[in-house]
Amino acid sequence: MRLVEPIVDALIPPGPAGDVLQSICLDKGYDYQAVRDFFVALGMVTHIRSRGEEQKAMADLPGYRARRWVVERLHSWMNRFRRLLIRWEKKSANYLAFVQFACALIAFRAAGLFG
Repeated sequence: MRLVEPIVDALIPPGPAGDVLQSICLDKGYDYQAVRDFFVALGMVTHIRSRGEEQKAMADLPGYRARRWVVERLHSWMNRFRRLLIRWEKKSANYLAFVQFACALIAFRAAGLFG
């Protein structure tokens, strides 16, 4: 929560984005009024999951499965590559090459090109 402002200031350029309202999706770790007020001041629409919302849905719906973020799923797939999980490369260019290779391999597997 404390790093939201510096990160957003570093990533999002200042100024209006045109006629289209910008949205941001965040998980329940950012469910604070200060975070909501910050994004409203920027003119953005927030989609922040409330605390306890997932447990309520699990109790109400039988067979409910939690929806996971795409990034979390990708990190899980990347952690299957031991060379990325334990970083042995000293040069960042070599590590980046292995990350790109792993992403390509994941994409090929998802497309069904490797049986």
